[in-house]
Amino acid sequence: MSIVTKKGDQGQTALMYNRPVSKCDIRVEAYGAVDELNASLGLARASTHHEFVRNTLVAIQKDLIVLMGELATAVEDLSRYSKEGYSLLSPSSTAQLEAVVQGIESQKVSVSGWATPGDSLASAALDIARTVCRRAERRVCDLNNAKRLANSEIIIYLNRLSDLLWLMARWVENQPDAPT
Repeated sequence: MSIVTKKGDQGQTALMYNRPVSKCDIRVEAYGAVDELNASLGLARASTHHEFVRNTLVAIQKDLIVLMGELATAVEDLSRYSKEGYSLLSPSSTAQLEAVVQGIESQKVSVSGWATPGDSLASAALDIARTVCRRAERRVCDLNNAKRLANSEIIIYLNRLSDLLWLMARWVENQPDAPT
Protein backbone atom coordinates (compact mmCIF):
# COMPACT_ATOMS: atom_id res chain seq x y z
CA MET A 1 0.00 0.00 0.00
CA SER A 2 1.39 3.39 -0.98
CA ILE A 3 1.70 6.33 1.38
CA VAL A 4 -0.10 8.30 -1.37
CA THR A 5 -3.81 7.63 -0.87
CA LYS A 6 -5.15 10.91 -2.34
CA LYS A 7 -7.87 10.86 0.33
CA GLY A 8 -6.77 14.26 1.65
CA ASP A 9 -6.65 15.99 -1.70
CA GLN A 10 -9.92 17.82 -1.03
CA GLY A 11 -8.83 19.16 2.38
CA GLN A 12 -10.41 16.41 4.45
CA THR A 13 -8.86 13.87 6.80
CA ALA A 14 -10.19 11.28 9.20
CA LEU A 15 -9.93 10.98 12.95
CA MET A 16 -9.81 7.61 14.63
CA TYR A 17 -12.69 5.37 13.55
CA ASN A 18 -12.80 7.11 10.16
CA ARG A 19 -14.67 10.14 11.43
CA PRO A 20 -14.19 12.71 8.60
CA VAL A 21 -13.14 16.27 9.43
CA SER A 22 -11.55 19.24 7.69
CA LYS A 23 -7.76 19.36 7.80
CA CYS A 24 -8.11 22.75 9.52
CA ASP A 25 -10.43 21.41 12.25
CA ILE A 26 -9.24 22.52 15.70
CA ARG A 27 -8.77 18.87 16.71
CA VAL A 28 -6.46 18.31 13.74
CA GLU A 29 -4.64 21.55 14.62
CA ALA A 30 -4.17 20.28 18.19
CA TYR A 31 -2.78 16.85 17.39
CA GLY A 32 -0.77 18.32 14.50
CA ALA A 33 0.90 20.77 16.88
CA VAL A 34 1.70 17.89 19.24
CA ASP A 35 3.15 16.00 16.28
CA GLU A 36 5.39 19.02 15.56
CA LEU A 37 6.38 19.00 19.22
CA ASN A 38 7.30 15.33 19.04
CA ALA A 39 9.47 15.96 15.97
CA SER A 40 11.19 18.92 17.65
CA LEU A 41 11.91 16.76 20.69
CA GLY A 42 13.48 14.24 18.34
CA LEU A 43 15.75 16.97 17.02
CA ALA A 44 16.63 18.05 20.57
CA ARG A 45 17.37 14.44 21.52
CA ALA A 46 19.59 13.99 18.46
CA SER A 47 21.38 17.27 19.25
CA THR A 48 22.68 16.34 22.68
CA HIS A 49 25.21 13.94 24.12
CA HIS A 50 23.72 14.15 27.62
CA GLU A 51 22.17 10.77 28.43
CA PHE A 52 19.90 12.34 31.05
CA VAL A 53 18.39 14.62 28.39
CA ARG A 54 18.18 11.87 25.77
CA ASN A 55 16.47 9.40 28.12
CA THR A 56 14.06 12.01 29.46
CA LEU A 57 13.08 13.17 25.97
CA VAL A 58 12.44 9.69 24.59
CA ALA A 59 10.12 8.96 27.55
CA ILE A 60 8.28 12.22 26.84
CA GLN A 61 8.01 11.33 23.15
CA LYS A 62 6.29 8.08 24.14
CA ASP A 63 3.82 10.07 26.24
CA LEU A 64 3.16 12.34 23.27
CA ILE A 65 2.23 9.36 21.11
CA VAL A 66 -0.42 8.47 23.69
CA LEU A 67 -1.52 12.10 23.81
CA MET A 68 -1.76 12.37 20.00
CA GLY A 69 -3.89 9.24 19.81
CA GLU A 70 -6.25 10.66 22.38
CA LEU A 71 -6.46 14.01 20.58
CA ALA A 72 -7.06 12.25 17.25
CA THR A 73 -10.16 10.62 18.70
CA ALA A 74 -13.47 12.50 18.85
CA VAL A 75 -14.85 12.84 22.39
CA GLU A 76 -17.81 10.62 21.52
CA ASP A 77 -15.41 7.83 20.49
CA LEU A 78 -13.13 7.93 23.56
CA SER A 79 -14.94 5.16 25.44
CA ARG A 80 -14.53 2.86 22.43
CA TYR A 81 -10.88 3.94 22.16
CA SER A 82 -10.26 3.01 25.80
CA LYS A 83 -12.18 -0.27 25.55
CA GLU A 84 -9.96 -1.26 22.65
CA GLY A 85 -6.94 -0.93 24.94
CA TYR A 86 -5.59 2.47 23.96
CA SER A 87 -4.20 4.53 26.81
CA LEU A 88 -5.23 8.03 27.80
CA LEU A 89 -2.85 10.56 29.29
CA SER A 90 -2.94 10.32 33.07
CA PRO A 91 -1.85 12.51 35.99
CA SER A 92 1.05 10.09 36.58
CA SER A 93 2.63 11.33 33.33
CA THR A 94 2.45 14.90 34.59
CA ALA A 95 3.87 13.80 37.95
CA GLN A 96 6.86 12.28 36.15
CA LEU A 97 7.55 15.63 34.48
CA GLU A 98 7.28 17.39 37.83
CA ALA A 99 9.77 14.92 39.34
CA VAL A 100 12.29 15.73 36.59
CA VAL A 101 11.77 19.46 37.18
CA GLN A 102 12.40 18.97 40.90
CA GLY A 103 15.52 16.96 40.16
CA ILE A 104 16.95 19.69 37.95
CA GLU A 105 15.96 22.44 40.38
CA SER A 106 17.69 20.57 43.22
CA GLN A 107 20.95 20.97 41.28
CA LYS A 108 20.68 24.76 41.66
CA VAL A 109 20.85 25.47 37.94
CA SER A 110 22.23 28.99 37.55
CA VAL A 111 19.87 31.27 35.64
CA SER A 112 20.08 35.04 35.80
CA GLY A 113 17.92 37.37 33.76
CA TRP A 114 16.26 36.43 30.52
CA ALA A 115 17.56 33.40 28.66
CA THR A 116 18.78 34.02 25.14
CA PRO A 117 18.51 30.77 23.14
CA GLY A 118 21.54 29.63 21.23
CA ASP A 119 24.35 29.03 23.72
CA SER A 120 24.61 25.53 22.29
CA LEU A 121 22.91 23.44 19.63
CA ALA A 122 21.30 21.22 22.26
CA SER A 123 19.93 24.08 24.37
CA ALA A 124 18.68 25.90 21.26
CA ALA A 125 16.88 22.73 20.12
CA LEU A 126 15.29 22.45 23.57
CA ASP A 127 14.18 26.09 23.37
CA ILE A 128 12.62 25.49 19.96
CA ALA A 129 10.82 22.45 21.39
CA ARG A 130 9.59 24.63 24.27
CA THR A 131 8.06 27.19 21.91
CA VAL A 132 6.44 24.45 19.83
CA CYS A 133 5.10 22.99 23.09
CA ARG A 134 3.53 26.35 23.96
CA ARG A 135 1.85 26.42 20.53
CA ALA A 136 0.53 22.89 21.08
CA GLU A 137 -0.77 23.97 24.46
CA ARG A 138 -2.62 26.89 22.85
CA ARG A 139 -4.20 24.61 20.23
CA VAL A 140 -5.34 22.19 22.95
CA CYS A 141 -6.78 25.15 24.87
CA ASP A 142 -8.75 26.06 21.72
CA LEU A 143 -10.13 22.53 21.74
CA ASN A 144 -10.99 22.84 25.42
CA ASN A 145 -12.66 26.25 24.93
CA ALA A 146 -14.83 24.66 22.23
CA LYS A 147 -15.89 21.97 24.77
CA ARG A 148 -14.21 19.31 22.64
CA LEU A 149 -11.54 18.15 25.10
CA ALA A 150 -12.49 15.39 27.50
CA ASN A 151 -9.18 15.13 29.38
CA SER A 152 -7.99 18.44 30.87
CA GLU A 153 -4.83 16.66 32.06
CA ILE A 154 -3.48 17.22 28.55
CA ILE A 155 -3.32 20.99 29.14
CA ILE A 156 -1.61 20.49 32.49
CA TYR A 157 0.90 18.06 30.97
CA LEU A 158 1.82 20.43 28.13
CA ASN A 159 2.18 23.34 30.56
CA ARG A 160 4.57 21.31 32.75
CA LEU A 161 6.43 20.08 29.69
CA SER A 162 7.15 23.60 28.43
CA ASP A 163 8.47 24.52 31.88
CA LEU A 164 10.66 21.41 31.89
CA LEU A 165 12.03 22.13 28.42
CA TRP A 166 13.00 25.67 29.43
CA LEU A 167 14.70 24.37 32.56
CA MET A 168 16.40 21.53 30.68
CA ALA A 169 17.83 24.02 28.15
CA ARG A 170 19.30 26.02 31.03
CA TRP A 171 20.65 22.80 32.58
CA VAL A 172 22.41 21.92 29.32
CA GLU A 173 23.90 25.43 29.16
CA ASN A 174 25.24 25.05 32.69
CA GLN A 175 27.08 21.81 32.09
CA PRO A 176 30.86 22.19 32.21
CA ASP A 177 31.26 20.10 29.05
CA ALA A 178 28.64 21.94 27.00
CA PRO A 179 29.90 21.42 23.41
CA THR A 180 26.40 20.49 22.22
